[in-house]
Amino acid sequence: MRVSQFYDLGRNQGTLDFVDVELNTDVPVFVSPRALHELGSDFGQHCEFLVQNFFQHVISLIRDGNHKQAEELLATLREPNETHLGLSKDAPAGRAMGDGSAHKVWQALSTSEAAKSGLLKDLEDTALLVRGINRDVISDITTNIIRAPLIQYTQHVCDYYGIHKESGVSSGNIWHPDEHKWVQDFVDLPVPNGFGRILLVPKAIVRLSLGYDASEYYRHYLLERMREAEEAAHTGLVALIQGGPRRGQVGVTKKALIEKYGQNKDSIVSQTLRFPDVLDAYKRTKDSAPSLPLSHYQFPDGDGSSTPDWNTLLSNIQTIPTGRKDAAKYEDAIESLLTALFYPALTNPTKQTRIHAGQKIIDITYTNMGVAGFFSWVRGHYSSAMLMVECKNYGNEVANPEVDQLSGRFSPSRGTVGLLVCRNVLDLESLLERCRNTAADARGYIIPLTDADLAELVNARTTAMDSLEFPLLRRRFEQLIL
Repeated sequence: MRVSQFYDLGRNQGTLDFVDVELNTDVPVFVSPRALHELGSDFGQHCEFLVQNFFQHVISLIRDGNHKQAEELLATLREPNETHLGLSKDAPAGRAMGDGSAHKVWQALSTSEAAKSGLLKDLEDTALLVRGINRDVISDITTNIIRAPLIQYTQHVCDYYGIHKESGVSSGNIWHPDEHKWVQDFVDLPVPNGFGRILLVPKAIVRLSLGYDASEYYRHYLLERMREAEEAAHTGLVALIQGGPRRGQVGVTKKALIEKYGQNKDSIVSQTLRFPDVLDAYKRTKDSAPSLPLSHYQFPDGDGSSTPDWNTLLSNIQTIPTGRKDAAKYEDAIESLLTALFYPALTNPTKQTRIHAGQKIIDITYTNMGVAGFFSWVRGHYSSAMLMVECKNYGNEVANPEVDQLSGRFSPSRGTVGLLVCRNVLDLESLLERCRNTAADARGYIIPLTDADLAELVNARTTAMDSLEFPLLRRRFEQLIL
């Protein structure tokens, strides 16, 4: 049974911001430190700071010889069963950070030349350079460290979707970055009967694997540099190459290098110490190719629950009668569709956000973390940390007051790009002219969308290999600025 089913949310994974986990087992996805960096939001920056703060403190203790204190901090790490993420087949228990695992992590770090030498700079580096640390362990360590923001996120999600929270629930260990210690508290969290407390995780920060891969790094980066060095020094490994793309040439094979130097993580560390620039080049390559969030179709659900039912989402909007009486119902339906339609570019949907001391309300806001397609382009060229949506369930024309209402919600910090969603427009050119005037007066960029436009956007999403380009949005935006 999934969270959405237990709490009867009437939604599936496609229209939810969090990972809709199974309560009696684990979903095989992992929290990625790189994803936190790429999130581009206050939440992501806070989580990234906590991870760096903990990891750098532990590494500093190890380098300074304070092994007891380092081990005590690492010993607090446990497998975070409350997230229901990972590789368990049945009830989540004792895989990555189970009993004894934290001690093994400390032992691996404390004896690692990578830690002592300063090669380790980020938690994810351990996947390349430290024995016994893989995606499971890194995911579990990261989840432990960011438990406080995950608790806050879970509380927000519960309030947003109407999930019941219990009071006085043990928080588990929370990392205190100022005092460099673990603390505990009692908090409000959902505790579904028979399953224990749960922590909900944004689906934008989970991946099927980590971006860093020790085998890839060694075979395609480090071995290449090692071969260059051997050939330049004319060592005994230089010989006539009999096979492969370089056959018939004099050189060094990867097989010969592996036979001489090995290919375990100790070998990787020793060779990285010889050629530290290779590690820097590998990390730059990874940074230049962001790790994209999982698409709807990549989520391992087994029952098809991750794929949005586009026809139903559109029908839920189109069958709502126009008028103020059904304005709230219309807003809910719009949020459900847009959350599925624009994921993973837009995340963290929030309805009825109050600004200006509560005097103004934004119908729907999203965090813009676009790394590809239209929203990435907007993010790179215009102030759009948040994207705002105004919903008008009108049966008549949308005019200047509605345009001015949305532009009045813009600001340099929140963003200056928004969607004005309405049922129908009799004179689209007149509405676009109002929006052009707003842009020309530096009051923001408003893209109007009707029921028919939403259907076109869904068609673009489903027929163009799940593309996030959205030609209609680009076309409408260009009409505002050209």
